[in-house]
Amino acid sequence: MSTQLSAGGADITIDQKNGCRISSLRVDGTELLRQGPHYGSFPMVPWCGRTADGRFRDGAHVHQLPLNHPPHAIHGFGRDAAWRPGGVSATRAAFTYDLTDPWPYSGRVTQIFELTEDALTLTMGVETYQDSFPAQAGWHPWFNRVLEPGGPEAELAFEPAWQEERGVDHLPTGRRIDPKPGPWDDCFGMPHGVDATLTWPGALELRITSRAEWVVVYDEQPEAVCVEPQSGPPNGLNTLPQLVTPVDPLEVSSTWTWRRLS
Repeated sequence: MSTQLSAGGADITIDQKNGCRISSLRVDGTELLRQGPHYGSFPMVPWCGRTADGRFRDGAHVHQLPLNHPPHAIHGFGRDAAWRPGGVSATRAAFTYDLTDPWPYSGRVTQIFELTEDALTLTMGVETYQDSFPAQAGWHPWFNRVLEPGGPEAELAFEPAWQEERGVDHLPTGRRIDPKPGPWDDCFGMPHGVDATLTWPGALELRITSRAEWVVVYDEQPEAVCVEPQSGPPNGLNTLPQLVTPVDPLEVSSTWTWRRLS
């Protein structure tokens, strides 16, 4: 079962049974996202990227997560879950997902999609009615490197304040360094908010913005470029925990705005 939204020449398909991911984003019939059940654009929740050895500490308690990407736990549980629809119109859809075992805390995640003819706004919230807990949220879009066979490759432009030094275990070491040239599987700090632009010369420009201050860029595969706005860095449950409390939910949003170049 999937949900489709349309506005002007833009269409998205949301696969709520497969992690509530965007399985398709088309602008004037051109597909922007890499296709396949593990791709599209999926939510990362209740953590983003890798959590070291699948363990995180909350006060005196150390919790062990399943190692779905040994030796670490990666990208949260939301991308593998079936989400429930919470209201759908022609251009807006909301879905919910309840946190449960093996996540050690109860809570609810809400994801909202709002589409116009030239933009898509994503909003995600994590809330609890009981115990407080650390969490993260963000998105992992797989944008096609080329939009048409033989077409130009996407060009990425962004100006991060720093790059998180990556250790041999693919986790940030805790050192902030000057940004290095790609290819990347790296986290960057943008303290004034994420702002990155993908351009397919002569075809389309896509700007990704968010009030979140962290972005992971992954472009080591030839098929796609991933630009991932998120509420904290990889392993952030341990290094930069953000508490979800009954009076202070975690909220994050991102807007993708496109401009036709032809």
